[in-house]
Amino acid sequence: MTTTKAVFFDVDFTLIHPGPTFDAEGYRMFCHRHGLAVDIARFDDAVAAASRELEVGADARYRAELFVRFGRRVIEEMGGRGAGLEACAKEIYDEWAVCRHFSLYADVKPALRQLHATGLRLGLISNTHRCLDAFQSHFDLDALIAGAVSSSDHGYMKPHPSIFEAALRELGVAAADAMMVGDSLSHDVAGARDLGMQAVLLDRSGQERADPHGVAVITTLAELPAVVASRQV
Repeated sequence: MTTTKAVFFDVDFTLIHPGPTFDAEGYRMFCHRHGLAVDIARFDDAVAAASRELEVGADARYRAELFVRFGRRVIEEMGGRGAGLEACAKEIYDEWAVCRHFSLYADVKPALRQLHATGLRLGLISNTHRCLDAFQSHFDLDALIAGAVSSSDHGYMKPHPSIFEAALRELGVAAADAMMVGDSLSHDVAGARDLGMQAVLLDRSGQERADPHGVAVITTLAELPAVVASRQV
């Protein structure tokens, strides 16, 4: 018998997305403050190249330098060079934790309310240094979220099993009765499944609809309540 008693969510690019502070022009403004010149036309390719810096290897400890290195790589790929490079990357890292720079996806509150109304416990598991209490308060999610674990507080990042175990303990559920929803196959889906949790990939681009990884794939959180209901057998 498969049951789902709790659903955990990744945060960045699952529940929220960055605003103009972190688009091409936003990066140019960060760089301008630090005396760096960049080509904003190279931004998308720069982000794609820098994303490799965020892959978690054997050492899954939370380290701020991973994220600072990501920002630095984006700047470098955009052509930024100079003495202000490290300080600029550090400022970008610091500002990423500020909730006002982000917006909630439109499908988040309706889906969370629908799931919460069925008696499910909802939680957050995030590879972030953002204060998740502040996040819940800023986006008015306090009444819907029963518990949250961030990698910076916990010390390890997804897909390390301990961060999932900490979240399960906080909500008082077994791995087999819990579901993880996130946008990353390597961090969210693989980490959850390795621990025996159910997993759902949220792919807002629609590129993973073929479901090659043996997990449910959705393109919007509006699809999630039906997926959860299908597991209650």
